[in-house]
This record gives sequence, C-alpha cells and structure tokens, in this order.
Amino acid sequence: MSVTLDGQILFDESAYGGLEIELGSIGRDSVQRAVPGLDGVLSIDLGKRSRKIKQTGVLRSKSRLEMNNRINAISVFLDGNTHKLIPNSGKEFDNLRMDTFKLSKERVSGDSVVADYEIVYTQLV
Repeated sequence: MSVTLDGQILFDESAYGGLEIELGSIGRDSVQRAVPGLDGVLSIDLGKRSRKIKQTGVLRSKSRLEMNNRINAISVFLDGNTHKLIPNSGKEFDNLRMDTFKLSKERVSGDSVVADYEIVYTQLV
C-alpha cells in the first residue's frame, strides 16, 4: 500500500527516511459571558474544532526536473479545499486543508535529488 493524497501517490515512504505523521489535539471552543446577578461567568461549550496534523518526510527523484514536477504536483493541493490523506497504516485522515508545504535540505545523494519536507494540514471538524 502506498501513501496517497486524494488517491494520488505523491510521497515516499521507504528506507530513505520514512514519512511521519504527527497528530495534534482536537481543540474545543467556548464562549464566556458575564451575567448580571451571577458571581463569575457563564461558559457555553461550542464543541469540537479543528486540529493540526504535521507530515514530514523525504522526497527523492532521479533528476531536478522530476523533483520540480513532484513539488508542483504537491503544491496544487495548497488550494483551500479539503483532501484525504491515507498513509501506509491505512488510517484515513479526511477533511484536511493543506496550509503549508516547506522544503528544506535539498541535496544530491548518489544518482538522486533529495529534499526534506514538512506539510501542515488543518483537519476541519
């Protein structure tokens, strides 16, 4: 099974530096109001809200052109729409909005171009 984003295989999950997914906590929201005659405040729970999910890994391509094509294919998902990520574990992450896609440490390794990356999603509830 491969890592997919909306059914597209865009990421490497291999011995070269596997893909890692860090799940943030689902937040809650509330409203506090002062009420005349009440000592303290009234707190109204508004329920669950979004959470951050961070994906890190390594992209590996045979050439600079191929790496640019992969970067462009991933960057398309910075569109404000929601997407579905399915890692090798098979656990599905729905309603993800890609907020950032950062590359770092681009280098040549053997016959490949390699770059570390970080993607931050917001999982909308």
